[in-house]
Amino acid sequence: MRFLKILADAETPLPLGELAKRAGTGNSSAHRYLQSLVKEGLADQDALSGRYDLGPQALNIGIGALRRIDPVEAATQRVKQLAAEMTTACGIVIWTDRGPTVVRWFKNARFTISTVSLGDVLPLDNSACGLVFQAYLTPQEIAVARETQPDMVRGTPPTETRLEEVRREGGAELSEHLFSALTGKAAPVFDAQGELACVLSTVSLLENAANEKHREALFLAARDVSLGTPPA
Repeated sequence: MRFLKILADAETPLPLGELAKRAGTGNSSAHRYLQSLVKEGLADQDALSGRYDLGPQALNIGIGALRRIDPVEAATQRVKQLAAEMTTACGIVIWTDRGPTVVRWFKNARFTISTVSLGDVLPLDNSACGLVFQAYLTPQEIAVARETQPDMVRGTPPTETRLEEVRREGGAELSEHLFSALTGKAAPVFDAQGELACVLSTVSLLENAANEKHREALFLAARDVSLGTPPA
């Protein structure tokens, strides 16, 4: 397993001596282990250079693991931790044909204001989550949801400049349009193919958000649980 990890972390195929050095073993031990991995298809040795790299079976294992990782489940423990550590409500929002939909929601005991609940569909234009989804989804997907949103929550669609700002900064923040003392923040989580999987979000008082650095904590959490990166 140590040799597999070294091969996985390496940027290029490695010669035997370098593998032995990184693993802290002698060349003979490294050769024995690597030949066993080659035999099982977990490693591959180039016939000309003699360098070792991951084999086809290692790729199959990696793909199998990715298939079993649900980004929502992977993010759940992280948002629960954020809600426990900060004076905020924190959750996970996915996209449906009705718009941004809350599927996980946790509240800190010190944060008693409730403006969002499990199952809520958030506004497209008047919420940080809505801005993040608009920054990464197609106009066609957005148009379908916009038609279903009630008139009372509709706002002015963001400009492309605003959406580019969301992509550049890695998320969005917006003061609530009904409760000016509250702020909502949202950051995207990407799957292994670099596609938007879900959005992490917080709702908190402006003062607490500034003092406890909610923006930085949320954006970092989203980056940590992402499996890939968005397309350039």
